[in-house]
Amino acid sequence: MAELRKFTSAIVAEEERGTHVIKIDGYSRTKELLEAGKCTTSIAFKVGDHNWAVTFYPNGYSSPGFISVYLVLESADAKFIKQEDLERSVHLRGDSFRIRCDVTVMKKIRSEEAHANQFVVVPPSNLHLQFGSLLESKDGADVAFQVGGEILLAHRSVLAARSPVFKAELFGAMRERAGDPIEIHDIEADVFKSLLHFIYTDSLPQVDVVTANHLLVAADRYDIERLKLICQDKLCNHIGTKMVATSLALAEQHNCHGLKEACFDDGYQHLKSSCPSALKELMLS
Repeated sequence: MAELRKFTSAIVAEEERGTHVIKIDGYSRTKELLEAGKCTTSIAFKVGDHNWAVTFYPNGYSSPGFISVYLVLESADAKFIKQEDLERSVHLRGDSFRIRCDVTVMKKIRSEEAHANQFVVVPPSNLHLQFGSLLESKDGADVAFQVGGEILLAHRSVLAARSPVFKAELFGAMRERAGDPIEIHDIEADVFKSLLHFIYTDSLPQVDVVTANHLLVAADRYDIERLKLICQDKLCNHIGTKMVATSLALAEQHNCHGLKEACFDDGYQHLKSSCPSALKELMLS
């Protein structure tokens, strides 16, 4: 009897996505120089083997009082926003705003061989949940920290695996006497708890900007680079008149290049336009 062979195949619709961010620097000046129907065009960018560009009409294409933005290929679609709506929005900062262009190109539909019927479905990893439960339950905890009057328990091996500084302190020459709580200075208890949460789960709970400042310092202290970058990213999105000086000092002290660039880009322009006296005072100091 001939062997019955089974085959499967799939039809796949390919797509390619791309993002292009355009910064409109000097928005007020573009309004003065370009009348209605006049535009400025971005440099071309390629997505899905096609060249695209964005045209920006600060006084509208055909409707005065609106802003027009076109995505240009061989045909164009337009979306309008009133000038007054933009100028009242939080998107216009320091006389600048950004346009983000997301492009999806549907490519050819192809056929390919697929895997046979899947009898076993492998779930995604939940290792972070298990380690989070370990931190919360304190099962097997073998190290204690005294932080701001609170005693926090953890596991030496987990901390050492995630932080070379903790490894040196807990297993190297700096090791504390076994059983005695390790006193942590200059870090608040809530900040240290967030630090432990990240070490165990590789995720950050919802924190405010002030906590992100302190957490960045802690991440730098314990050489946890990913957490340091996450805090930088959060601070980069909250730079304003009140935060630029603090963020710039933080960037200098802890070698945060991305945060420093954001301070000089968004923060400096915002401070220059909204509070020049504060900028002068900052420069003198």
